[in-house]
Amino acid sequence: MEKIATHPGTVTHVEKGRVVVQMRVLSACASCEAHGKCGFADAKDKIVEVDTRNWQQYQPGDHVTVIIQSGNGMKAVFIAYVMPGLLLLGSFIGFYLLQIGDGLTALLSLLVVGLYGFVLYLLRHRLQKKFTFRLKREE
Repeated sequence: MEKIATHPGTVTHVEKGRVVVQMRVLSACASCEAHGKCGFADAKDKIVEVDTRNWQQYQPGDHVTVIIQSGNGMKAVFIAYVMPGLLLLGSFIGFYLLQIGDGLTALLSLLVVGLYGFVLYLLRHRLQKKFTFRLKREE
């Protein structure tokens, strides 16, 4: 059985087939004793749209738990952070070896990462189907 990650949230909007949930996501260091003093701790509000067949049972203001399988989280980290980093580094090294100049090397490397972002944008609907969230009503 695959591990799951959960986050508490509050329903902000309900429409046919979709529930919009606002979550307070804490950084990993929020549980540290010194998190208030170091300046790195943060908490951000995230909005998640959850497609569900049971959308009628939710009302704005309801407290829910948003559930995602942890394997999907690792895929998302790879797509959003690791892959662009590898593309930037690999293209920079490749263009540098072509000896086309430092400025053009940097510009073309950034262009490669920009094209990757554009491809992700074009594939966003397909990716949304792979990264699904589930809801559980809090009692």
